[in-house]
Amino acid sequence: MKRRDTLKAISLGTFGMAALPTTDLVAAAPDPKPFKTTPARVPEEIERDKKLMAEKFFTAAELTTIGILCDIIMPADAKSGSATQAGVPAYIEFMAKDQPAYQTPLRGGLKWLDNVCLKQFGKVFSLCSAKERIQIVDEIAYPNDVKPEYTQGASFFTQMRNLTVAGYFTTQMGFDALGYVGNRPNQWDGVPQDVLDKYGLKYDPIYDKKD
Repeated sequence: MKRRDTLKAISLGTFGMAALPTTDLVAAAPDPKPFKTTPARVPEEIERDKKLMAEKFFTAAELTTIGILCDIIMPADAKSGSATQAGVPAYIEFMAKDQPAYQTPLRGGLKWLDNVCLKQFGKVFSLCSAKERIQIVDEIAYPNDVKPEYTQGASFFTQMRNLTVAGYFTTQMGFDALGYVGNRPNQWDGVPQDVLDKYGLKYDPIYDKKD
């Protein structure tokens, strides 16, 4: 099974926070696509969304790490783009503001991750090599096999994975990756011809009139 599919399949764990010091030496923050709220809102919801969108929670350093983790969880492949290309970091930023209960676990988890990397590699996660990043992720990506000293990181990564997958598969890119079309009002062209052929049916111009 591919890493992309395996990480999506692992179930939710519990989280423990370690608020440890980090460093400001980080790579440039990603520039994710902005998260857009749906227009199907009452005026009060629209105003609240606008207010949340105008606020900032994560620092540029934290967004850098979030972007890297998102793309490890949902990398680009031959069929579709990566999580950052779908705008998932902006989704996670929005969720942290929309549901403040996410804030402490996510920020604490990011600090935990940087602290572990500082101890092992002498640099924060965003400055580690691709090989070093995967080495750490492999330690925390599979909750059932995690070592006791990595349980905090495993819970954080589980939460990141769930947010990444939720964010990705609620975007157009995610819909396209799944082949999901959904209901489309005023767009009915009748039963597809291949389905009619499969079941030996014929198109009835009276009952199956195409608008």
